[in-house]
Amino acid sequence: MFLTFLPPLTRPRARGWKEFFLHTAMVCMLLGATAATARPSQSSQSAPSTGQNPNQQEAPPEAGGPNSDTGPYAIPKKAEEPPPPPPPPKPNKIEGMPDYSIHVDVPLVTVPVLVTTKDGQFIPNLRKENFRVFEDGAAQTISDFKVEEAPVTAVLLVEFASTNYWLLSDTLRASYVFASTLKKDDWVAVISYDMKPDLLVDFTQDKNAIMAALNGLRMPGFAETNLFDAVYDTLDRMDRVEGHKYLVLVSTGLDTFSKLRLDQIVNKVKNTRDVTIFTISIGWILREYCETHRCTGMSHGMASYGMGTIDWLQADNQLQTFARLTGGRFYQPRFQGDMVDAFKDIGQDIRHQYTLAYHPSNPRLDGSYRKLKVEVVSAEGGPLKVRDQKGKDVKYQVIAREGYTAKHTVE
Repeated sequence: MFLTFLPPLTRPRARGWKEFFLHTAMVCMLLGATAATARPSQSSQSAPSTGQNPNQQEAPPEAGGPNSDTGPYAIPKKAEEPPPPPPPPKPNKIEGMPDYSIHVDVPLVTVPVLVTTKDGQFIPNLRKENFRVFEDGAAQTISDFKVEEAPVTAVLLVEFASTNYWLLSDTLRASYVFASTLKKDDWVAVISYDMKPDLLVDFTQDKNAIMAALNGLRMPGFAETNLFDAVYDTLDRMDRVEGHKYLVLVSTGLDTFSKLRLDQIVNKVKNTRDVTIFTISIGWILREYCETHRCTGMSHGMASYGMGTIDWLQADNQLQTFARLTGGRFYQPRFQGDMVDAFKDIGQDIRHQYTLAYHPSNPRLDGSYRKLKVEVVSAEGGPLKVRDQKGKDVKYQVIAREGYTAKHTVE
C-alpha cells in the first residue's frame, strides 16, 4: 500500500469554495492512482492454485523443449550444416556419341605354395623373385607375395563308423593329436561321418570344446563310410567361410555307400576355392594284420565286404587325389609315433606357406578349368640350390594345387 499524506481538512470558508473543490478533486485522483497500483498484487494473491509452481516461467520459443516444474529446459540444437557443394559440371556431350560406362571385373587368383625338403622340413627365406607361376603353360606376373604365421581356420573331418576296434582307436588317437597342436587363435570345427556327416562342434577357439566333442565319439551307429558324401557336404559348409581354409581328413579312404561317384567328388574338389586338404590314412595296422592272416573279408566292417588289397590301394589313391588337387599332403602313419609327427608336419605346413597372387592373362570368365604349375628358381632365373648346414645339396619339393576353375559369367 502506498501511503499518501494529505493536509488536514478544515472547514471551508464561505469565500473559498472554489479552492475546496479543487483540493477534493486532487485527493480523489491520488486515491484512484493508489488503488490502480495495488490491484495487480491483490489479484495475484487471490488467484486459485492450479498445482504448478508459481515461479514457473514460460518457455521462450527458441528453447526447443517442453516445460518442467522448475522452468523450461532447452534441447540443444544441432549446428546448422553448410549447404552441400554444387555437383561438378557435366562434360559437354558430343553429338552422335551415345552415353555409356565401362565396368571391368579383373579376377585375382591366389595360390598357396609349400616348399619343403624331401623330409618335410620347411624351406624359409624365399622371396617373390624365386617363384614362377604358369597358367595353362603361360607365364603369369605375380602381383602379391607374402609368407606369415597366421591363425588357422580348419575343419577336422573324421571317419567314425561301426567297423572294428583298430580303426576306431586310430581315429580317436589322430583326432586327439590334432587337437593338441592347436593354438589359441585358431578356429576349428569337428565333423564325424559314417552313413552321414554329423557336426560335433562348430567353429570355435576353445580347445576344451573340441576335446569334449571328441570324447563323445564312443558308440558309432552305422558301419557304412560314405566318404564322398561327407567331403562334399563339408566343402559346401566351408565355402561360406571367408579366407583360406584347411580340411584335415582322417579316414581309411574307403567309400561304401555314397550317393556320389568318384568323378563327381573330384569335380567338386577342383571347383572349390581357398581350401587345402590334408589327408591322414588310418587302418595301416589292420591292413597289415589282414594281409598276413588273410582276413580280407573282415578288413572293413563286421560284415564281409570283400575288401582286398586293391580296395585299400584305391582308398589311398582317393586320399592322395584330394590332397594333390588342392596343394595339400597325404600322410600314412605306420605306428603311433608316426601319427604325432604327421600332425606336427601339418601344423608346420599350414603356418608356413607362401601365398602368391596374380591377375590371369586369360581374363575370360568361361568357367573353364585351368592348370597351374609353380616353379622355384634362383634370383638370377637359374635352378635354385638348397644346401644343408654341411654344405651338401638338398632335394626339395614344391607343393601347390594343380589348377583352379575360373568364374563363370551368365549372360
